[in-house]
Amino acid sequence: MGGMFYILISYIIIINCIGFAIMGYDKQRAKRHEWRVKERTIFAIGYFGGCLGILLGMSTFRHKTKHKKFVYGIPFILFLQLLIIAIIFHSKYINPNTYKLLKK
Repeated sequence: MGGMFYILISYIIIINCIGFAIMGYDKQRAKRHEWRVKERTIFAIGYFGGCLGILLGMSTFRHKTKHKKFVYGIPFILFLQLLIIAIIFHSKYINPNTYKLLKK
């Protein structure tokens, strides 16, 4: 496994730590009735790979757990991301013929 793999793993760890931290930060701000993190910012972190961190933050801080947009939206984004990874992995490593077709 090359350097690109380690860069990708590092990115996933960092973006999920950010997702977790942003949920804790937003929860503290909510308790103090202060300015909050925009929901679109939280979703953007999820889109860029931070869904696991956000879900862990939702559970740990009991934050955004009553908002259907988050309860269903973040896991759905995660599902789509995992599906895309599975398709890429399958086409590249399991079935090389499919990968060759995609490259054309």
